[in-house]
Amino acid sequence: MDEEVKEFSQLKLNSWLLAQCESMGVKKPTPIQQNCIPQILSGKDCIGCAKTGSGKTLAFVLPILQKLCEDPYGIFALVLTPTRELAFQIADQFAAIGKAINLKKSVIVGGMDMMVQGLELSRKPHVVVATPGRLVDHLDSCNTFSLQRIKFLVLDEADRLLGGHFDEQLKTVFAALPKEKQVLFFSATMTDALEKVQQIVSDKVFTWQEEDDTGIATVRELDQRYVLCPKYVLDSYLVEVVRTFRATSEDGSIMIFTDTCKQCQLLSMTLNDVGFTNVALHAMIKQKDRLAALNKFKSNHVQILIATNVAARGLDIPIVELVINHTVPNEPKEYIHRVGRTARAGKTGMAISLVTPHDIKLLHAIEHAVGTKLEKYEVNDKEIVTIFTQISVAKREAEIKLDETDFDEKKRINKRKKLIMEGGELPDEVDIKAEERKKRKKRSREKRRKETES
Repeated sequence: MDEEVKEFSQLKLNSWLLAQCESMGVKKPTPIQQNCIPQILSGKDCIGCAKTGSGKTLAFVLPILQKLCEDPYGIFALVLTPTRELAFQIADQFAAIGKAINLKKSVIVGGMDMMVQGLELSRKPHVVVATPGRLVDHLDSCNTFSLQRIKFLVLDEADRLLGGHFDEQLKTVFAALPKEKQVLFFSATMTDALEKVQQIVSDKVFTWQEEDDTGIATVRELDQRYVLCPKYVLDSYLVEVVRTFRATSEDGSIMIFTDTCKQCQLLSMTLNDVGFTNVALHAMIKQKDRLAALNKFKSNHVQILIATNVAARGLDIPIVELVINHTVPNEPKEYIHRVGRTARAGKTGMAISLVTPHDIKLLHAIEHAVGTKLEKYEVNDKEIVTIFTQISVAKREAEIKLDETDFDEKKRINKRKKLIMEGGELPDEVDIKAEERKKRKKRSREKRRKETES
């Protein structure tokens, strides 16, 4: 778009949409909104790629609602997203803007009651926001709804959806859709999936990618740092980073990312035990508890959220001042999404990665991908020595408590369910149980030995 668009009114949006934006405090369109909204309204397929926090959701919500208003019926639009939390957030945006036209929306994700969801789908909501797996469950199990009349298909975080993990589910979903529809793809990192995307869209596709003269893949307002630390004192360094940050920002919200569900739960229990109140968010938590944890964090009742990559994409929480990578992600792309939870919509923010000597190559790959060198974040090494014993004891107690909850057993059951759903072969039940017993005995011996030593 050649001329700069300064007002939403220049984008040919209806007056009621302008009023809704005004009431939400959204006054000026962002570059991705300026460029993509007119093209979507003109009927073109769209590929939009911009940094995190750039307003991608409204870039498809506004034109979809305008077109819905012209010819209202359900199911009008289907939005697919890789994570449950992001699905709820997108649905909230639709609900907030679409309140003026009594928009009906439905969120179809795992972890929620399928009967209730099936009933919602049978009532033909205008907009369905779904994760692919649960939508396929409904397509396979009931015929009370149809996706044959949808006008819009949106893939949010398209690169993740098209990265291979969802291929089978997407095949089933696409087979249930009409040939004639507008297809919209949005993400912060699209390069890997661009070929796949172009196979799906029509010839009249509009592609827009944010230009940045700096060559930096993260926003300018983000201060990116690292702390070099030995692996065996990683948790102590994490606590010291939080304490150091708290010295200058007493009420700032912090997101801590780690690699596995178990590590996430252990860190949450450990930090709660040493006085850092937090909530955890990972795939082993029930969906209603995941939403409750996220709401506590969003409302600032709890100021630390410890999460796996389920919280890395798309979540818009403006109050986040600091993102900490407790474990450095293997993929630079995941780093970009994680640190994108702060410094959103023009605000400043900081990201600190805890780097062990084994992570140096990963750090260099991240620096190459984002186009900037991470600076060292200074912490007091003497304090690490002081708190090391306390943190180690708290972590060991958390491990004992977690073992008592059969956390590994629950994970094993979930894996078995997934294998059954995918039609895979199950390992021998007796062998599994025998292996689990061996592991439990070994852990118990190890704990007793450590307790004797201490």
